Amino acid sequence: MDYKKTKEGILLFQQDFDLSETLDCGQAFRWTENADGSFEGYFLNNFLKISKTEEDCFLLHNVQEGEFLDIWKDYFDLDTDYSELKNRFSEDETLSAACRFAPGIRLLRQDAWETLCSFIISQNNNIPRIKGIISRLCEKYCGFPGCEDLADETVESLSYLRSGFRAKYIVDAAQKTSSGQADLDTIKKLPYEEAKKALMTIKGVGPKVADCVLLFGMHRTEAYPVDVWIKRVMESFYPDGMPECTRGYEGIAQQYLFHYIRNNPELLDTE
Repeated sequence: MDYKKTKEGILLFQQDFDLSETLDCGQAFRWTENADGSFEGYFLNNFLKISKTEEDCFLLHNVQEGEFLDIWKDYFDLDTDYSELKNRFSEDETLSAACRFAPGIRLLRQDAWETLCSFIISQNNNIPRIKGIISRLCEKYCGFPGCEDLADETVESLSYLRSGFRAKYIVDAAQKTSSGQADLDTIKKLPYEEAKKALMTIKGVGPKVADCVLLFGMHRTEAYPVDVWIKRVMESFYPDGMPECTRGYEGIAQQYLFHYIRNNPELLDTE
């Protein structure tokens, strides 16, 4: 990673980074692509507009150096060498093709509570509707609410979200996390299986949502969310489990595989 300060903001020189592949791949729901290809969104209610320049750099508009180093450098996981990870994954033929197909995917380091709430909302849902529910929630609270803000809500008081059965799960998650019954900071430090089990004490959090929270909200890169697409990947290519080259980084490998197969479903063994 390299960067320089400019009058317009921070100019970032970064390989292995594509805005669409990273911000519009289903790991975060508060980013919007503009007509010019730039993106606008939030992390912990910090607003950012980011665009790619003609020189293949990235401009973080109106961002000061301190904000970049304190917030966005970590959020975009800029200290991780994705070239090395892709080289490692390329020991496997399918993963090699997946990395070539979408080489700019990066894992965002998101907030644990926002990720938990967002992926509860994501259950049996599509991305436009997920974004709509989260947008209404943020509009009500003038930003993404903390768990303590939602702890006193009820299914009835959340009716404006039009989130259906998910409302009762949002309330339960808010109450358990705000009370410390499910302390996210503590869970983050637990061994993987214990952390996953602890998250699943929250109503509506099954194995997939728990793994999404661990991967996207706690940067536990060994977490491996399995949805219908990844289930098909496992059946077609990895019936005996993920290859050794992904050990410890299965979740990042999953991101490449998910994007690759979702866009190339004809590669799956459908017999």
